[in-house]
Amino acid sequence: MKTTRLIIGIISMVLFIIIAMQSCAAGIGNALSSNGEISGSAGLFLAFIMLIAGIIGVVAKKSKAGSIAAGCFYVLASLIGFANAGSYSDLKIWSAISLIFGIVFIVSGIVQKKAVQIEKTSSEN
Repeated sequence: MKTTRLIIGIISMVLFIIIAMQSCAAGIGNALSSNGEISGSAGLFLAFIMLIAGIIGVVAKKSKAGSIAAGCFYVLASLIGFANAGSYSDLKIWSAISLIFGIVFIVSGIVQKKAVQIEKTSSEN
């Protein structure tokens, strides 16, 4: 699971660039049409939070707490994205991807925690 978290972290850092550019375009579109939506800004928040979560995931790939923290950031990003999608429909896709990444990080952190406890008990015997 450590390799999976590393790969997801790197993918998140690459997706940051794509999501940020799309969000800037959506924000400009919202401003020009004066529709009062904030989906472009929400997309930027999602992109930056995914970048932060990806960095945490790469740096703390061996840490249980780091894995759970990165997972919480991914889930937070998905909540922001789903709540403010509006006319920027790609934001729903990025939010779903962020939610999947968050679930993977949280589950792997919990599984890693149990695996470490099992290893400790088996080494004591």
